[in-house]
Amino acid sequence: MPVVDLNCDLGEGFGDWRMGDDAAMLGIVSTVNVACGFHAGDPQIMADTFAAAKKAGVAIGAHTAYPDLQGFGRRPLPYSPREIERLVAYQLGAAMGVAALAGHRITHVKAHGSLGNRATEDVSAAEAIARATKSVDRGLVILAIAGTEIERAAERLGVKAIREIFADRAYTTKGNLVPRSQPGAVIHDAKLAAQRVLAMLKAGAIIADDGTKIPTGIDSICVHGDTPGAVAMAASVRQALSEAGYTVQAFAS
Repeated sequence: MPVVDLNCDLGEGFGDWRMGDDAAMLGIVSTVNVACGFHAGDPQIMADTFAAAKKAGVAIGAHTAYPDLQGFGRRPLPYSPREIERLVAYQLGAAMGVAALAGHRITHVKAHGSLGNRATEDVSAAEAIARATKSVDRGLVILAIAGTEIERAAERLGVKAIREIFADRAYTTKGNLVPRSQPGAVIHDAKLAAQRVLAMLKAGAIIADDGTKIPTGIDSICVHGDTPGAVAMAASVRQALSEAGYTVQAFAS
């Protein structure tokens, strides 16, 4: 029976403000990427999320980003590769410390938002993320957008890359995510998202808007936790995977 991971981004509130239904998502997915305080999150939310994930039997990772709370980490910022390396190491260290306090263990790093998008095409940024990950803990893996520079950078630097596709995002013919500023970039139809995931798994490829197929291995599927209808989307994808014969299991298990 084939195995695939289902991940989402959690812990994206700040202080008393909350985003998304984290508790519900923890009952559906197998892996979560937790905000480390730069684009969202804070020590209290991080600790609570890590503890809840442990209780639910869900693997956890550090969701590292540009320091951009107001822009939710989705604005391009001109950090140098050296600065990116330090920003990622800083957030990863914080996540590992708070996770240890909560009795759980960080297994991976995933770049968020604008930083993650930059690392799909910018070799120096991708290598900075991989260097920081390897320097902090050689046992960590990188959850990488499949078929992009971040996957290749991880492999060059000897860091294991887990190849990720998105259930709720459209792709360009180059295999990158359609910018959120463009119509149709975010998919809100849960049934359509599930169908797209199964089609990509069957094809062993990312399928672009125009039907172009970009061959890639697929280890994990992401559903964003901050979008409206995220819980229904994740549940639809998980059900479709189960009905198609897939076992949903964390890549770190």
